Amino acid sequence: MKSVHITNYYHKNSGGISTSFNNLMAAAERRKREVRLIVPGETEGEEQVNDYAKIYYVPAKYSPVFDKRYRIILPWQYMNNDSLIRKIMLAEMPDIVEVTDKYTLSMMGIMIRANKFKQIGRPMLVHFSCERMDDNIGSFLSEGKFGKWFARRVIGNYTMPSFDYHIANSTYTAEEFVNSVSIEKNPRRSKWFFNKCWRWLKAPRVPVSERVFVCPRGVDASQFSPDRKSEEFRREMRVRAGIPQDSTVLLYAGRISPEKNIPLLVEMMAELSRENDRDYRLLVAGAGPLSDWLQTEGDKLGERRIVQFGHLDKETLSNYYSNADVFVHPNPREPFGIAPLEAMASGVATVAPNAGGILSYANGDNAWLVEPNGKEFANAVREIVSNATERKRRIANAVDTALANTREASTDRLIDTYQKMYADFRERNDLFTNREATKNVNYLEFIDV
Repeated sequence: MKSVHITNYYHKNSGGISTSFNNLMAAAERRKREVRLIVPGETEGEEQVNDYAKIYYVPAKYSPVFDKRYRIILPWQYMNNDSLIRKIMLAEMPDIVEVTDKYTLSMMGIMIRANKFKQIGRPMLVHFSCERMDDNIGSFLSEGKFGKWFARRVIGNYTMPSFDYHIANSTYTAEEFVNSVSIEKNPRRSKWFFNKCWRWLKAPRVPVSERVFVCPRGVDASQFSPDRKSEEFRREMRVRAGIPQDSTVLLYAGRISPEKNIPLLVEMMAELSRENDRDYRLLVAGAGPLSDWLQTEGDKLGERRIVQFGHLDKETLSNYYSNADVFVHPNPREPFGIAPLEAMASGVATVAPNAGGILSYANGDNAWLVEPNGKEFANAVREIVSNATERKRRIANAVDTALANTREASTDRLIDTYQKMYADFRERNDLFTNREATKNVNYLEFIDV
């Protein structure tokens, strides 16, 4: 069984999504299963990662909106008959095609369903969701009711019927699938239009509950470990940051972008900066469109109160996780949150919002989960540094949690899910692929969530 995974979100050395793809390619070799990745790049190229995994780079321009550091593959790069992506697909002849994108790559599912890729036959179509559209719209465009309504209609009327199966990285992310089609959640939705969309897109005649799966990510427990605690690394981190050796170091690792709720970090540091008996410093590992804003706001709190390192290589980041005093993660709408899990694996006390995909693994016994505002985050930090007994207890539980959610366990679960779906796809193939049979179907009968 061979799978081709197409995404705009792959950057080899950074990002949670990239980490999950790297883990999948490592698992491909361990499980002896062929995996191909198609991603945007500066130039056309191929990379043989191991005997079973290969990456194809498709020339792509930088995104004109949102985070302009990312390159994106646009629809016409796979719609044309002589496109590079078509040639790759024809050369690979995959059994499974997975799209990890809700935007520019989403028409891939429709085109294959409509038999526009005739030469590759009819592979199983999977949409992997690593984020929620309603959260993206809320962060970048509109937080009002219209934004939520628009996202729900796009997911429910377009994304859901375009693919055979959907995988989410957390229950929180999967909720968007359920909410987009639920009759209870959409009392005023046009049933006629809903059916029209699903019939036009030749949607599977299978209950929604049998098409949605949740596969959380996992952490590299050998890379991120409490064993990295070291006075040498602890001292080096403070020297590099240019802060006193007796400072209490808070660490954030991730994109410095609107969807990450970065202003909360400033609010938290404003609270902590008022204290005279302890010197709190926030170190930031990452980059993004709000970097300059964060620098300006941090300077208002005092010199080097907030220090940005930019992107750190994995080895350095691993060392800094273990030798910080507290890890803080501000985003209440995190789809999953690999960084907090890496921090927990590293044995550092972790503060995060009591919401979002983080709740897949974090709770009151292994982390400090609080309301997402600066005052509550500051209070959690104070509790961590003042209560050594509770700090040690929750950190020990956090390490145990991480060891139960390793990348090996995660990728095994994902590959087993692919195999389960593929067996179902072959057994009930007519329900997924018979386009003629969809003409007069009442798809509301398949909404069982």
